[in-house]
Amino acid sequence: MKKLLASTMIVMMIGTTVACSTKTETTAPKESTAPAAAATTTYPIQTDKTLTYWGELTGNITGVKTTHADVPFFQEWQKVTGVPLKFIAPPSGQAKEGLNVMLASGDLPDMIEYNFLTFPGGPEKAIKDGYILKLNDVIDKYAPNLKKYLKEHPEVDKMIKTDSGSYYAFPFIRGDEYLQVFQGPIMRKDWLDELGLPVPETMDDWTTTLRAFKEKKGAAAPLTFNSKPNFFNDSYNGAFLGAFGVNRNFYLDNGEIKFGPAENGYKEYLAQFQQWYKEGLLDKNIATADSKAVDSSIASGGTGASIGNAGGGLGKWQPLVQAKDPKAVLVGVPYPVLKKGDTPQFGQKSSAYDTGGMVAITANSKNAELAAKLLDYGYSEEGHMFFNFGKEGVSYNMENGYPKYTDLLMKNPDKLAPAQAMSLYTRGSYNGPFVQDKRYVEQFYTMQSQRDAVNVWKKTDADKHNLPQITPTPEESSEYAKIMSDINTLVDEMTLKMVLGSESIDQYPKYLEKMKSLKLDRAIEIQKAALDRYNKR
Repeated sequence: MKKLLASTMIVMMIGTTVACSTKTETTAPKESTAPAAAATTTYPIQTDKTLTYWGELTGNITGVKTTHADVPFFQEWQKVTGVPLKFIAPPSGQAKEGLNVMLASGDLPDMIEYNFLTFPGGPEKAIKDGYILKLNDVIDKYAPNLKKYLKEHPEVDKMIKTDSGSYYAFPFIRGDEYLQVFQGPIMRKDWLDELGLPVPETMDDWTTTLRAFKEKKGAAAPLTFNSKPNFFNDSYNGAFLGAFGVNRNFYLDNGEIKFGPAENGYKEYLAQFQQWYKEGLLDKNIATADSKAVDSSIASGGTGASIGNAGGGLGKWQPLVQAKDPKAVLVGVPYPVLKKGDTPQFGQKSSAYDTGGMVAITANSKNAELAAKLLDYGYSEEGHMFFNFGKEGVSYNMENGYPKYTDLLMKNPDKLAPAQAMSLYTRGSYNGPFVQDKRYVEQFYTMQSQRDAVNVWKKTDADKHNLPQITPTPEESSEYAKIMSDINTLVDEMTLKMVLGSESIDQYPKYLEKMKSLKLDRAIEIQKAALDRYNKR
């Protein structure tokens, strides 16, 4: 690892153990080969040890709480498991830099919450370099709940280990397909109705609609979306690219791995967006638009269409536009296609194994057994309820067998949004070492339009094209990272210039040649080798 100059990490808090009168027992399945002594864990665990836990505090509560010590969920987690925790957190938004500083120092905690698939060389390199522990024996002996879940869900088991079969973290798992789709195109339905326009399906429909928004509704930016951290960041998930049969990254096409920007469909996409920009149908500030600019444009009525999440997009924007125009209605609309009646090829769809929220045990921890038992709690029946819904009687109540969030979360007395209040008392609304429950999102989406949007957005062929969580070998990783850093910089440069019209679409072959010279074919080779290894897991 290169030593990076970064801020000194901030020690966030030391949790304290509080007595708990209830006990939870978790039992491994009968067919488990785990030793009998490890088959049952009784919570709260009786221990005099304090474990250290490194992880970033969720952005959902930025400005609400500053340390883990102040968050009720983390206080209660220690109570129900009996394991005292000392939390260490990097500065907000600096997890990568903070991790690098910590690893270089050699002073490691017992647990690290971080996406080790993004670690240079991948999880196997992190294990080989002595940073994190290979968890196969640990899970087998001390994590009966996770072991049972993986045995019952072999498709997830395949995702969460390396090509050589090494388990490296306690994973965050989306427990239902409904939880995997949460983003797509969003549009002012009241404008469509007022103008007598149908919900657009094709790219030609979109052109007609955006022109009407500009000419008849006076929209200064008929279409806008977040372009940070990358230009056109939110359009790269296939929202518009998919209409031309490509995606921004690597994808599968009849079993063959392709890179979207090197395919002819990407050129057609650039031509379409250049035309939209020239006509004023695309936000003139699209190159610099961030989430705040998008929020402002939508709230003011300057924008009629965007791309966003059901929660943080539709859920946030509806009250904003309604405050200015009580008749305003936002809805999720289908991913566009070229030919009416076609099914969109691409669209946002997360893997069941979501790489955020994974927790590794460090290789030099003297408390691996206790750490494993703490983390395994999240996969137990009671832990599942706790992570998703919090503490019964406080953040939820059981009503006819359904865990219903209380007004403390949904109508917070301190005027916190549900997403903020949920993040104080549960981890259901973001991620962590547990299996996410569909019943969380059924309540998180407080408006019917949000639930309807997910049902619209999930009607794609994304499963046919999305690559699984494949990983290069440690040897391939640095080579791949260097190639793709250069190629992605080139693609962002090309996209920006051509959409803004500073460079002709006719220059696309020149960029394609440059991509080839930067060893795109070698990057595809590495991806193919990784996919072959994944399929053999």
